[in-house]
Amino acid sequence: MHCPFCSHAETKVNDSRLAAEGTQIRRRRECLACGERFTTFETAELVMPLVIKKDRTRVPFDEHKLRGGIEKSLEKRPVSREAIEDTVNHIARKLRALGEREVSSRQIGELVMEELHGIDEVAYVRFASIYRQFQDVEAFREEIEQLGRRRAGYPRGDQLSLLPADASAARPTSRKPSK
Repeated sequence: MHCPFCSHAETKVNDSRLAAEGTQIRRRRECLACGERFTTFETAELVMPLVIKKDRTRVPFDEHKLRGGIEKSLEKRPVSREAIEDTVNHIARKLRALGEREVSSRQIGELVMEELHGIDEVAYVRFASIYRQFQDVEAFREEIEQLGRRRAGYPRGDQLSLLPADASAARPTSRKPSK
């Protein structure tokens, strides 16, 4: 490491600590020539795969674009910034874990839908409507019905529901007009 003050090539490390929740190493260094002290941070540089778009072009993975799409689907929903960041990080980790040099935008979309399904059903349907290019109300209805079938086996108590808890609650009842 070159000294940022005098550009001397030799420095010594006085102190090393974990930083950023263990994803970085913070090092206090001292230049052996001029005696100035400075801090460096080490992080692992992980290469993300290229994204193959529908038109077969390849673009670098863009975490900001991923976050933007997720935030758009969660707009005005009671989901914390922390949950959004955790979701983005979880998807990025899954992509790195694939070990592929290239991944289709379709795979990324499926990962996003899988994550949104666990966070907020309304956001899931919003994202699905754009991702799957719903053309009419019937496409929405089919997606919501599929969501209900998937949910029937394992109801989630940690998110707001898009569907009634009981199928019988969804049936309209005859009501007498109030006087």
